[in-house]
Amino acid sequence: MLEIGARNLIFQQEMSFRTFMWIKSIAILRSFFVLGFFNIIILRKTKQGEAELRAKNEQMLILVSNLYVEMIQLTKTIQNAENLTRESYELYIELKKENHRFATNLLSISGKTHEIKKDDQRIFSGLAKLIDKGPNLDYMNIEEILNVIVASNHNYSLFLEKKIHFRLSINGSHPPYRTYVILSIINNLVANAVEAIEGSGEVVISVNLNEDFLIISVSDNGPGIAKKHRKLIFQPGFTTKFEGNGKPSNGIGLTYIKNVIEEIEGTIELVDQEKDSGTTFVISLPINKMKGSDFR
Repeated sequence: MLEIGARNLIFQQEMSFRTFMWIKSIAILRSFFVLGFFNIIILRKTKQGEAELRAKNEQMLILVSNLYVEMIQLTKTIQNAENLTRESYELYIELKKENHRFATNLLSISGKTHEIKKDDQRIFSGLAKLIDKGPNLDYMNIEEILNVIVASNHNYSLFLEKKIHFRLSINGSHPPYRTYVILSIINNLVANAVEAIEGSGEVVISVNLNEDFLIISVSDNGPGIAKKHRKLIFQPGFTTKFEGNGKPSNGIGLTYIKNVIEEIEGTIELVDQEKDSGTTFVISLPINKMKGSDFR
């Protein structure tokens, strides 16, 4: 428009109203496409940022849930160390009265156990601070929690070069549940299923309500657990998994899960299969412990 105006002044070139409207229309149309293209770029970057943030939050949730499990175990260790310290010291007092030659040794054991308890408490404090710095997602609806678990284990299955289909079944109306408790329990079971399945398979997570209990089952169509091993799977140190170099796994995953569940007065059982294939775990959790503030 400036150019045409300058030509009109300098060269006395006339500009009709029709020409003016054509230029105006082209300018508006051109601006529309430029701004539209610019907004598409901005929207794409925003979606990429949201996807990256969602992935980071999912990873953080899994990490925090693992730390949560460690804190449950550490709490038990601290309590055991405290009981052992007290019992050792009481026994030391009795032996000292009799001038027993092992009294001094027992006092040393009591002191060392007390130091172990203090070290555990310092570790517990550090873990608590790490959890506090995690995303503030203490409560989530069950579908969101399970989607995090599926996304995490889908990536895990790809890492293991396996083709695993995950299927969710959620029945009933559920309140928001304690995120880290369910993540700690279910993620470990699903990861075990992914590891057990050879090549390709399916993992099914079902959620139901039974009066005041939340019922969660995790099933897979892997090779299953041999009958002779079924009574031992929750024992500390028991494992049927071996690493690539032939070393056995530490065998504490199911023990951790059982301890976490028992902390909230829940139960876990391995369902007997008609055939020696596939595995199904059923967990029962009291809803009042999962949605209230009385769980510790």
